[in-house]
Amino acid sequence: MGLDPGLRRLALGTLLAAYPGPVPPPWAIDLVADGLAGHTLFGTNIHDPAQVSASTAALRTGRDDVLIAIDEEGGDVTRLAHATGSPYPGNAALGAVGDVALTRRIYQAIGAELVGLGITVDLAPTVDVNSADDNPVIGTRSFGADPVEVAAHAAAAVAGLQAAGVAACAKHFPGHGATVVDSHHELPTLDVAPDVLRQRDLPPFAAVVSAGTKAVMTAHIRVPALTGDGPATFSRTVLVDLLREEYGFDGAVITDALEMKGAALAAGGIAPGAVRALAAGADLLCIGAKVDADLVEQVAAEIVAALGDGRLELARVEQAAGRAAKLAAWTRTAGRTTAGPGQEGYAAARRAVRVEGVLAGLDRPLVVQVHAASTIAEGRVPWGLGPHLVDAELIRVVAAESDPADLRRRAGDRPIVLVGRHLHRLPGGPELATALAATHPVTVVEMGWPAGWRPAGARAFVTTYGASHANGRAAAEVLGLTG
Repeated sequence: MGLDPGLRRLALGTLLAAYPGPVPPPWAIDLVADGLAGHTLFGTNIHDPAQVSASTAALRTGRDDVLIAIDEEGGDVTRLAHATGSPYPGNAALGAVGDVALTRRIYQAIGAELVGLGITVDLAPTVDVNSADDNPVIGTRSFGADPVEVAAHAAAAVAGLQAAGVAACAKHFPGHGATVVDSHHELPTLDVAPDVLRQRDLPPFAAVVSAGTKAVMTAHIRVPALTGDGPATFSRTVLVDLLREEYGFDGAVITDALEMKGAALAAGGIAPGAVRALAAGADLLCIGAKVDADLVEQVAAEIVAALGDGRLELARVEQAAGRAAKLAAWTRTAGRTTAGPGQEGYAAARRAVRVEGVLAGLDRPLVVQVHAASTIAEGRVPWGLGPHLVDAELIRVVAAESDPADLRRRAGDRPIVLVGRHLHRLPGGPELATALAATHPVTVVEMGWPAGWRPAGARAFVTTYGASHANGRAAAEVLGLTG
């Protein structure tokens, strides 16, 4: 026997699904017509602007107020520019510049580009305070390590996006910045008192609530004093008592992807996780990237079953679907500005570059780019100085497999520019830098989150605060390698 049509439609109204490929398949559009709240676009859905516009138009044939979301943070996390790298610097670079008016303009430019493509929700900004230097999943996605400064930029980012007419979704509540493991792979634990969160992690969320953010995304992190053994995504104490009652948020609570291990392992699967998130107070459930029609139906069926066996109350699911519908209504009536990516992102990235030491004698260098794996959030996006170099040789190496003597011989009498992301924590990275600098003129370009490590003997240390296309061009310009 099939699901009750009314309850199925109600359950679908709480789900953000996804689909494979550049063209929405018929089932993705049919589900929208049946009440699905919306879809999230990933890099696999993006080829070029005309194709994206055609895809969003196709989704609207299912229902004209369908939510179409995307992770477009600028910097290291981009879906629109996944093939080339973002033309915008990310949050760490904007935080380094320290100009909140610039942050607002950059995010308004991102928002205008999204609106022009028919996208209505940006799963950004990241407003986590990156208090752990070796945080593997936030890092340059954060505006910085100071809660007051992050709060100011977070509010500006939300204002910029929403001025363009796209709904902002500030993430990851109650703060992912102090973690040292990636919630895509496991459940991080922050064993701190709630007052620590209030002082260190929560000020940016208070700021975005005051700025009117339309949505807040949950974190798959465990804070034992608040969440017990599970993640914040499944905690009513966090989502209702803290976010809604203490901080006064009245918009839509969107979960981080339920396919992530930090949620799925804790719940025993995506569908049970959906029920637990709804019960805790979430409104829109982001299923993840690997979604098909069967998975959506499975999740909807689990929600309907939970309504029948008492795990969920009807009023709670109606409330969640109502908040999703309210968000959709806002996206239809918001004043919109549209534009393609301009050049301001490149100018902003240039302002963020910091140089320690002396940049001299960099004629025709050997540029050595050290391989660094990408996180799931970042995806495989090109990075580095390569596209911007003129009259310089570029080679790519794995730090732990490189022979400094071979690199010195290849360089000959030319200087070496060593380019890395989080070079200090790559296996063999610090050793390679130190060995090269001991006998050769070396300039290090760090394109990840800046740490305290500096290689002994290096002529200069350049920090870009990100690895986007804009950050790469900025570094090449500062080094005088763009011609």
